[in-house]
Amino acid sequence: MKADHFDQQKLLALAAEDVALTQLAHRRRTLPEAVAVETAAEAERETAGAVVRAETEVRDLQREVSRLETDVQTVRTRADKDQKLLDGGSVSAKQMTDLQHELASLKRRQGDLEDQELELMEQVETAESTLAQAREAHAAAQEALTRAEQLRDDALADIADGTTKHEAARLSAAGGIPAALLTLYDRIRTQTGTTGAALLQARACQGCRIELNGRELAAVRNADPHEVVRCENCGRILVRTAESGL
Repeated sequence: MKADHFDQQKLLALAAEDVALTQLAHRRRTLPEAVAVETAAEAERETAGAVVRAETEVRDLQREVSRLETDVQTVRTRADKDQKLLDGGSVSAKQMTDLQHELASLKRRQGDLEDQELELMEQVETAESTLAQAREAHAAAQEALTRAEQLRDDALADIADGTTKHEAARLSAAGGIPAALLTLYDRIRTQTGTTGAALLQARACQGCRIELNGRELAAVRNADPHEVVRCENCGRILVRTAESGL
């Protein structure tokens, strides 16, 4: 295939835009800011779970305290009733003895319940402190996630802006290249995944970075300036300039 030597050189500008677009696409796929968001989101989920567990613990303990308070009040009510019967003097000697035994038993029961209540209230205090710490950690994790998401969004916006700019520049560069040459370039670009042409510089293809051997170099040197020559290693169009070392 033949193409004007200067048209072939225009491929270098097109290739430069394709390199930039490839780099931007790679950056989007491997965006460290996106990884940071995933890490921050996991931390947010973990701290949210810790808050739920701490809240459940506090509720369970408070419910148990309420139950004990009810039991204590029940014992006190019964003791008050028994004491009134004793104070009224309207009971028999046996009933009085029974009431006195029951009051002693109720007093012991009330003491046990109040001890349990005190112990539980101490546990509630510890659980509430744990809950407060969990909520602080969760709030900090939420703030970290928000910051990470903002950094990611800023990076994605920067990539989008760069992509738009280079796509426009590529379109402009492609507009000055003959259709047949451009079609060949695009076919090769699809095959390589990056560019369809590369500068031959100092006897080396700048696409695959491999220096041409003697036979390859002689073939390129002897080729017509308008002949489209390709790298035997990577298949790209070799664009010859004064830097080619021919």
